[in-house]
Amino acid sequence: MKKNLIILSTVSILLVSVISCTKTEKFPSAELSEYMNLEVGKYVRYRLDSTKFINFGQKDTVIKYQGKEVVEAAITDNLGRPGWRITRYLSDTTGTKPWIASATYAIIPTREGVEVVENNLRFVKLRLPITEGYNWKGNSAIDTYSSTSEVRFMDDWDYTYENVSSSFNVFNNVNVDNTITVNQRDEVIGIPTDPAVYSEKTVSREVYGAGIGLIYRNFLHWEYQPTNGQNPGYKIGYGIKLVMIDHN
Repeated sequence: MKKNLIILSTVSILLVSVISCTKTEKFPSAELSEYMNLEVGKYVRYRLDSTKFINFGQKDTVIKYQGKEVVEAAITDNLGRPGWRITRYLSDTTGTKPWIASATYAIIPTREGVEVVENNLRFVKLRLPITEGYNWKGNSAIDTYSSTSEVRFMDDWDYTYENVSSSFNVFNNVNVDNTITVNQRDEVIGIPTDPAVYSEKTVSREVYGAGIGLIYRNFLHWEYQPTNGQNPGYKIGYGIKLVMIDHN
């Protein structure tokens, strides 16, 4: 009987140890919803800079706007999941001219992540746990492999959290106190300073503010084709930069 009690006591101690270890291994994390503000009528207004390459790729130019992204409606995606339709409006740099709708996209919050579907491309923008250095394959649902894909440069991106719960400076030196930065890509291929060889550059970074959503975005991708005979070298690509002005 004494031997049985000793065995039972040992088993109990082991079970308590396992349970305790399991509890301590959980990652403390904010909820994804803390960095969203998804309700019909909510908006974020931005200073928006759009980079394009003109004159047959001989020159880059930046076109400036004010952009406003508005939560227009609750929706259900083609997988039956609830989400939100977002419409992007553009105006002039002062925001005094009429706002013209320029694009729509969907935000699909899930239990483990936040998906954005734009131009038939599905990105996993945020993912649990929200902890410093955590990373995931944010473009894994995008076709980057086929020879006809126009976004092959998006292959195998590691999205990584940085500056979790830090402040971030936006338009007119306004600080947003609680933010998370998602570094998506910072890559250079070739030698951009050498006009005789192919080169490529991709930068992609986003910042989300608690109770607001996206407050900053910097995306740029270009490819340079070197001189070929009488044809001069040229660049193709595009970029967009968003900096929050205000929100409701």
